[in-house]
Amino acid sequence: MESVTYLKNLDIPPKKLRMFLPKVKKMSPVQAVSVLYYSPNRPAKIFYKAIKSAIANAKQTLKVSDDLLQFKLFTVEEGNKLKRYTAGSRGSAKPFKKRYSHIKIILISRTEQEVAAVKSKKSEVKTLTAPKAETQAAESAVKTSAAKKTVKKPAPGKTKVTKK
Repeated sequence: MESVTYLKNLDIPPKKLRMFLPKVKKMSPVQAVSVLYYSPNRPAKIFYKAIKSAIANAKQTLKVSDDLLQFKLFTVEEGNKLKRYTAGSRGSAKPFKKRYSHIKIILISRTEQEVAAVKSKKSEVKTLTAPKAETQAAESAVKTSAAKKTVKKPAPGKTKVTKK
């Protein structure tokens, strides 16, 4: 099952929204809402409202808790372009476009077994990588102690300078 949320005609250019998109896609919807709430940027506030709305829609349609949701599709599409003009020099008009965007979010629900399997794999990976980190720290300590040895310089009076 999936839940589709489509927000249309947002008064912000799609280029500005797409800057935040890769960061948000990597997170779960609940994580994304908590991170975006404290971000001061305008695209972050728009994404916050959109994801919060998508989570509420998914809870109603899929009848699952918000912890089990994940992004299936999260895109920013181009909307309308309003052609406008501003005054230019010597009575001319300079055109510009007001760009609008659409956000499409599709959320799917994971089963609790999948969530438990993912969490157990993460804990296994952490336990396997811990000894490697200790050995790398020991090797780096040996390298830094070897690098600290000073090289003897010749006495300043014993060097010869030849002129050509």
